[in-house]
Formats: sequence, structure tokens, C-alpha cells
Amino acid sequence: MNNEQHLILTGNAQVTEAGKFEIVAITAGDGNGWTFSEPVLKESLPLWEGAACFVDHTFWGMHSVRDLAGVFSNPQWSDEHDGIMMTLITSGPSGALVDQLGRDMLREGEPKPNIGFSADIFFKSKGREVMQITRVQSLDLVINPARGGAFIRALNQEGGSTTMADNPAPADTSQVISQDTGHQVELDALHKERVQLSEQTLEVMLLNSKLPAAAQEHVRKRFTGQIVTVSQVQQAIDDERELVSALTGPGAISGLRVHGMFSSEDQLQAAVDDLLGAPRDDALRAAHVARLTGIRELYLMLTGDDDLHGGYFKDRVRLATTADFTGLVKNALNKIVVNAWGELGRAGYNWWERVVSVEQFSSINQITGTLTGTVGALPTVAEGAEYTELPIGDSPETASFTKYGGYIPLTLELIDRDETRKLRAYPRELANAGLRKLSALVAAIFTDNAGIGPTMADTGALFNATAVTTAGGHANLLTTALSATEWEVVSLAVYNQPMLVKQAAGLYGTGPKMAVNPRFMLVPRALELTAKKILYPSWENSSNIHSENLQQGQIGDVVTVPEWTDATDWAAVVDPRIVPGIFVGTRFGIMPEVFIAGQELSPAVFMNDEHRLKVRHFLAVWVNDFRPLHKSNVAG
Repeated sequence: MNNEQHLILTGNAQVTEAGKFEIVAITAGDGNGWTFSEPVLKESLPLWEGAACFVDHTFWGMHSVRDLAGVFSNPQWSDEHDGIMMTLITSGPSGALVDQLGRDMLREGEPKPNIGFSADIFFKSKGREVMQITRVQSLDLVINPARGGAFIRALNQEGGSTTMADNPAPADTSQVISQDTGHQVELDALHKERVQLSEQTLEVMLLNSKLPAAAQEHVRKRFTGQIVTVSQVQQAIDDERELVSALTGPGAISGLRVHGMFSSEDQLQAAVDDLLGAPRDDALRAAHVARLTGIRELYLMLTGDDDLHGGYFKDRVRLATTADFTGLVKNALNKIVVNAWGELGRAGYNWWERVVSVEQFSSINQITGTLTGTVGALPTVAEGAEYTELPIGDSPETASFTKYGGYIPLTLELIDRDETRKLRAYPRELANAGLRKLSALVAAIFTDNAGIGPTMADTGALFNATAVTTAGGHANLLTTALSATEWEVVSLAVYNQPMLVKQAAGLYGTGPKMAVNPRFMLVPRALELTAKKILYPSWENSSNIHSENLQQGQIGDVVTVPEWTDATDWAAVVDPRIVPGIFVGTRFGIMPEVFIAGQELSPAVFMNDEHRLKVRHFLAVWVNDFRPLHKSNVAG
């Protein structure tokens, strides 16, 4: 039997009294491609009690009160019609319309429109055969019903039945109005009484439902002011209970509170994290789980692959769970990558974070980093004279993403030998490789092309000694060894760098001073102590140190670049938060991603008996502005 389905289906009907009609709701047989048997219809009889009648169906989930035409009661099985018969009492804004249409449909002679009743129901089926009707939404009056439902007869106020032809309308219109008004008052009172009874039933059932207060209120709002049956309320409570369970995961409904619990998937992930040495998620820190003996136990428990074929064998799986081996291991390994990234960074390989700006991109299209010019100086405007256009331009630098990566085999032999310690080491190596690659890419900006760096869009090398008043001139390259005096020279040169106005003759180097000192002194390991003695006077151990040391009180930091091998070259960089010069573009985050491929039909599993740990890293590194950068290439 499959999941609950929804169908709108028609039946027959007749009228028996002004405002009160006898109708056939649904008959056994085929309807809209579905087969309804007599036993199924008989079993559904209680569901039809109190069903509402609307004029026309709704196809967006909720009827309008304006379309309410009445309520059905007294569902019974009719052998004569081979279906369910009910009584309709018209009421509501559209009740008079249905009442009049009932009279018209029962009047003998005259052409009549094809009008009848159509049921809006939920049911469960097997194939095309309906096995159980689970809910009756409404029974609505529609035109051109699929199965030609029609009014049967009208019921008179004394309880007998006549056709409308036997009960002609009175000649006096005022008499009709008086009768209808009295009848409507009676119907309104009956309807109010049934609503009150329904609401009392609703409250009792909600009180015993043990649903959370918010869930009870949701059901209450759904039925307040309506005539409902016990089965309708119970179905709503069951639906709400399923929803609460889905939203709270493993939460258990107890009384009026939902108590959080750890699911088997949560506990399993915590156990895998512990096995591989990954940090648990904050929500799982308090979870008490049994320790795994090794990667082999985890693999066999989740795959049932006792013969190491690389597949999944459901009948031999030790633990029934929606979690899978590769997903659990991948999650743990990515956490280890994050941890290892931080640890290696603290060891010095995150130096680049201090001197670059990082940007996240939504595609791997070519990047254009545009440096917009500034207005050099506002010219004087004479009285009555025109304003002149201010020269301002830009300097576009481009960069492309490069994909870095590779894989490490996780062989079935490694799993069978239970080499968990080796598996723990893999993600650390992947993190190290990614961080070292990024460190090398940024370091190479200062060492490429024999130490003068990449060529900029203005045709000049990143580091050159050409005057800034010349096209491509950057005036940011010297050859003097590192010293306190030389650091001051470089700082002054960076401070005096003119801002870009426009890359055009007559405008090169004419912008106002950047007026920002460098913050970071970049050095190889061989110059680290020398640099620290310059920027941190407390490190100086010379006998002639003076309190008026040039650097005392200045802000500056020494940054050691692991990849630099020249023992004498050094550089200066402005804080990128003030004037960014070097940019790192990422596509899926600054850290490399770890993936695991390992299904039975995977080529690696089939051909090599191995799962594969793949690492992928998309990066783009470029220089957007030469002004905050300065290099000293010292002859060895």
C-alpha cells in the first residue's frame, strides 16, 4: 500500500425539503481512474459525518467562507444506489444558492444544467485500487461533475419526502421569505450547537494527545469554528505528531515537552570523529558513544562487505542507519583538515593572511581587479565659467583561477589491516599541502622573474626603480641591505607613493601622496633576528642602543616567509585593511575540500580495490596595486 493520495470525485444527489436535501455522496465503481469497492466505502462512513459543502472546488488548499453552502450528516449505505447517502442542510453565504439550484434541478420538465456533487477526499491505494479512504475534505456542488452527481429529493419539514413538483412554491412572495427566514434561524441554531460540540471534542482530544503546546495550537486553529468528526481530529493529531518527529529528528514527544536526544547517525558520527581524532560538533560534545576499535570495524559494520569486494551488502550490515561509510569518514577528515590548517598556520605558514585580502567568488570566470583612480586636485572655476571634466581612470589587473589537487588511495588492504593511524595522518597531509601551496603562491609574487615580480597592466614589472611619472614606473625597488636606517628609507618611499589619477601622459605620478607607512617587514628566516631587533627595540642587545632608536614606538611587525631562500632580500607591505595590494580569490573556501569516492561500481574500487581521498583547491592570486608594496633585492 503506498502513501496517502488526494482525489476529487463526484457522486449523486437529490433534494427533499427547502434547505434540506438527500444526496448520494459516492458510489462503488471506477471514478477518475480509481476503483472504489463497496467494503472500502462502507468502512469510510464515519468520515463523511459533518463534511462541509462548498460551491465549486478549490485548487489552492483552502476554501473561502463565502463559498460555504451547508453541512452533511447521517451518512448511510444505500443498496439501491450502491453508494453512500447523506442529508445536506444548506447554510452559509452560498446556502441559498444551493437551495434554489436543488429546487430547480428537481422541477420536472425544462432543460437543466449538468450540476452535481463532487467529493474531495484523501485515500491510500494499491495500484489503481483504493484500499482505504483516510480523509473527507468536503463534498462540493460543481458543474459538469465527472460522474454526473445529481440531487435525489428534497425533505419537507415534517420529515416526509416529496419532489419539488409535488410541493410548488407559494404564490405570495412574502410567505416564502417568512418561511425561509424561520428555517434559516433553525439551521443557524443547529449549526452553532454542532460547532460547540465539535470544539469540546477537539479540546479533549488535544489534551490527551501529548503534543507540544505549539503543535496543539496549530491543530486547534485548523478546526476552530468548524464541525468535525473524531476521525478528522485524530488524523490531524497523527499528522502533527509525524511533523514534530520530523522537525525534532530523534526528539521524543512526552507530555507537553519535546526532549532532544541523539540519533544513531549523530552518535555514529561522534564515534567516527573520536576514532580519527577529529573534533566533535558542539551539539555532540555531550554524546556518550561506544568507541570503535578501528576503521575495519566501521567499514564492515556499515557495508557488510565481509569479503572486501568494495560493495554494500544489506543483508550483512551490522547497523541499520541512513549514514554511509564514505560520508561519515569524509565529514571527520574535513574537520581534521580545518584543525591541521590552524595548527600549521600557527607554525608560520599562515604568514600570508596578514598581507593579503581574501575574496570569495561565485564562479571560476577570469577575475578583473580594478584599481580606480582619484581626483588629483580640484581646479579653480572662474565666475561664469564652465566646469571642466576631472581626469579619473582605472588600472585593471586580471587573474585566472587554477585548480590544485590530487588523491590518496584508501585501499581495501589498508582497511583489512585496520591501519587507522595512517588514515588519521592523511587529512593532515592534505591540509599541509593546501596551506603550503597557498603560502608559495603569495611568496612567489615577490620572487618571480628574478625578484621583480609579475608584469602589471601598466606594462611595468611589479617592482622597478623607474620614476612614477613615467608609464609603468613604480619606484618601489631598492638594493640596500636591511637596517634600521634603510627601513626608514623604504617607509618614506611607500609613504610618498602618489595615488593613481589616470594612466595617461601628463597624469602619471601626479596624484596626492598615499601617506601610509608600511606595516609589515617581510624577511627570509636568515633575517628574522635582524628584523626583530629593528622593529622591536627590546630585542636589541648592542651596547650602544639609545632610547631615541628610530623605530622605538613605531607600529610594525616582522613576517617570516618560509619559501624565501635568498638570505638578504626583504620587502615592506602596507596593512591590506588600509591599502590592499595582493589579493587571494577563492571559489569554495580558503581551505582545500576533501572528497571520498568509494562505491562498488566506482572504477577505482573495481580496478584497484581502493577508495580514494581526493583533495581539491581553487585559487587565484594577483596584485591589484603596486603602491603598498616595496622590495629590496640585495646583491649576495
